[in-house]
Amino acid sequence: MPDTQSRRLPRGRHALAREEVRRIQRSRLCAAMAEVMAEKGYVDTSVADVLQRATVSRQSFYELFDSKLDCFNAAFECAGELLLERLAEDVPAPAAPPAPADRLALCERAIGAYLRALAGELAYARLFLVEVYAAGPEAIDRRARTQEIITAALADLVGGGEDESVRFACRVIVAGTSAMVTPPVAEQDADALLALGPPLIEHVRGLWAAGVLTGS
Repeated sequence: MPDTQSRRLPRGRHALAREEVRRIQRSRLCAAMAEVMAEKGYVDTSVADVLQRATVSRQSFYELFDSKLDCFNAAFECAGELLLERLAEDVPAPAAPPAPADRLALCERAIGAYLRALAGELAYARLFLVEVYAAGPEAIDRRARTQEIITAALADLVGGGEDESVRFACRVIVAGTSAMVTPPVAEQDADALLALGPPLIEHVRGLWAAGVLTGS
């Protein structure tokens, strides 16, 4: 997870531009929000908890955010961006449509990349998958939009981005995977999370063999 102490601002006068200072403070506050919520949950996390973890002043917090919910929404955006970045790094979009023989392998890589991304950012993963439901409808809507981006990427990987039946199957896979990873994420159990990889991949292979992911 991002280290809230790694970019501590130097004491006294320093050469950082104001916008860079604000960017660092924002990043630290988002990371602190995720870390504290992983321990206490959204409801029991206070602005004071986040300030203490991030070592940022209350004045600086309210220059950046209107409320705890506003900070949560920013942290949620960070969580979504991190997840999509990790997926893009491990499974970059092909320059041309993949050959049929390569599509299943890409799908399997995407599942593994998704699980590793969650395991590598457990605090942000809990924010994205668990605490979002306590943060209200706007946060839930943000999560739904991110899930749809992942669904579209998976549909493109299997070569069925324009096929509604394939896209629906991908939506079911993404939703089902999300439901399965939520308990180990809630427990902050990276090993249990990664252990879901083989059975998930085996299930996808079965769907592929049945033609569900090929539109045939």
